[in-house]
Amino acid sequence: MKDSRKEIISWSLYDWANSAFATTVMAAFFPIFFSQYWSYGGDSTASTFFLGLANSLESLIVAVSAPVLGAIADRGSYRKKLLIFFAFMGAVMTSALFWVAMGHWPVAMAFYIVANIGFAGANTLYDSLLPSIASERKVDFVSSLGYSLGYIGGGLLFLVNVLMYLFPSFFGLADEIMAVKVSFLMVGIWWIVFMLPLVFFVKEPEGEKIGIRTAIRDGFGAVARTLRSLRQLRHTALFLVAYWCYIDGVDTIIRMATDYGTSIGFSTSSLIIALLITQFVAFPAALVYNAFGHRIGIKRALLVAIAGYGVIACFGFFMTNETQFYILAVCIGLFQGGIQALSRSYYSRLIPQGHASQFYGFFNMLGKFAAIIGPLLIGVVSLITGEQRYGILSLIILFIAGGLILSRVDEKAAERDIRTFRAAE
Repeated sequence: MKDSRKEIISWSLYDWANSAFATTVMAAFFPIFFSQYWSYGGDSTASTFFLGLANSLESLIVAVSAPVLGAIADRGSYRKKLLIFFAFMGAVMTSALFWVAMGHWPVAMAFYIVANIGFAGANTLYDSLLPSIASERKVDFVSSLGYSLGYIGGGLLFLVNVLMYLFPSFFGLADEIMAVKVSFLMVGIWWIVFMLPLVFFVKEPEGEKIGIRTAIRDGFGAVARTLRSLRQLRHTALFLVAYWCYIDGVDTIIRMATDYGTSIGFSTSSLIIALLITQFVAFPAALVYNAFGHRIGIKRALLVAIAGYGVIACFGFFMTNETQFYILAVCIGLFQGGIQALSRSYYSRLIPQGHASQFYGFFNMLGKFAAIIGPLLIGVVSLITGEQRYGILSLIILFIAGGLILSRVDEKAAERDIRTFRAAE
């Protein structure tokens, strides 16, 4: 039954579980540790290039597999099983970073890529469960609740990890290096523990029970059918293109902000403080932005957030001191949860029921294809010019394109497209 409180809370807690990876690992300690420990003695622009390359390789792998993964999950009712598999893989590979020694950047990069694949693959299945647990009346709130819990949960563990880094002896640790390594181990454990409510209390959506081989074969066929169906679902396809553009800039800022701050000379402590500011601003902002979206309309709220990110990119280009970096962190926190949560829930209105995993596979695929371009763009531009600021500034083009295309999406026309699509099935 949809709108079950137990299922909604259990589903939302997975955001609490995996957001520790997004904060402690992806946004904070991995970029810093990669450039200062695993790539010790190397050039900073080369480190930025390899970090961008790692993110892009992971994104390419997930982008290619996401729609097939979604179709397999729909066809054989394997959403939860596959989610658990990918989440466990991500948690184990994150924990394995604890044992990677100084200078071994290829090993660190390999573990990070596999951990990211687990993180992103599980998210594809996690997102696809949303329409089965929340009615259209509650879907925006539930999506926002997930992101909100993610920010507070990821933020709380990150706060503990930061205190470990700043005061290692208090926690019985030898130094800052050991504090970071133990943080990677803690993220893996946190991820698995807080995934358990979803494992035990969220039901697998009903579907035809078929063997995994048949599901894989039919899943590949379903991808081709989905591509053909997007010709009929014009406004769904239009939204996906818009999302592809603007989420590129959002994901790139999330992934590369810490590395960017390091490159222009900010201290490690200021970078960590800025990330904490973003997390704890984003926690209430995600829920407030949901209310804002219902007041002015979900699409208008997305357009406001896209414009906000355009201003953030401009501000980042001109940023020169740590106070400005903290202001930037507040601005990112105000819009980050809103644009992610409302994009996820808005999309649920534009897809036919019974094909959620399949269509969310495409949703995540486009997000990942976008994330190939952004980090690599910043890495290449930084390598060519020797200046990371120009890479940040180039993201404005993506926000402008995404906003213009999104403005053409018509939800009522999308509903008519879906009725026509279902009648033809």
